Amino acid sequence: MELLRVENLYKTYGSGETKVEALKNVSFSVAKGEFVAVVGESGSGKSTLLNAIGALDTPTAGKIFINNQDIFAMPEKKLTVFRRRNIGFVFQAYNLIPELNVEQNIIFPLLLDYQKPEPEYVEEILNLLGLQDRRNHLPRQLSGGQQQRVAIGRAFITHPTLVLADEPTGNLDSKTSSDMITLFKSMSRRFQQTIIVITHNMNIASAADRVLQVSDGVLSDMGVRAE
Repeated sequence: MELLRVENLYKTYGSGETKVEALKNVSFSVAKGEFVAVVGESGSGKSTLLNAIGALDTPTAGKIFINNQDIFAMPEKKLTVFRRRNIGFVFQAYNLIPELNVEQNIIFPLLLDYQKPEPEYVEEILNLLGLQDRRNHLPRQLSGGQQQRVAIGRAFITHPTLVLADEPTGNLDSKTSSDMITLFKSMSRRFQQTIIVITHNMNIASAADRVLQVSDGVLSDMGVRAE
């Protein structure tokens, strides 16, 4: 079942001699439960694409549908609520709140939306992330890998339709990066979660169900990974 559809997406910055076409007529779709890696050189447009899919930036032209909803046809307030409830984000910088402990950081998106956490689901996420014995620790008491695990838990806590990750292993060593890849894969399978990861890490690309490549703003589908 199709979860995401991108149609004829363009993103242009500047005009005249300073005009930069970051995305050029990008079209693709992603199925529910698919784990997709997007690769490309720095400046190729892949982060611009992720920001557009996550409604963090508005495309110059084109449409993006999530669960058959044209997200940029929504009024701004409705789009803000839709994004908060349907899209989880994991960034290279963990962006944790330093005054909150592990569990509080994970459930924070729910509190922002005036929702009560489900205790069983919180426990399941802490267990999958291996953070049960760190639940009361502050971010400064955690390693980089542990902080990124908290960020992943925060992205999953709202049962989002789609999880977007931008270079999630960029600040991690190779062993921790490998653990993170395994974690994304297991989370995707456990929750039938649709995940799109922007990465330079070819180990992530090799673990994904499908690989998309962005080069000079143009997207190519590299196909489904062979099992």
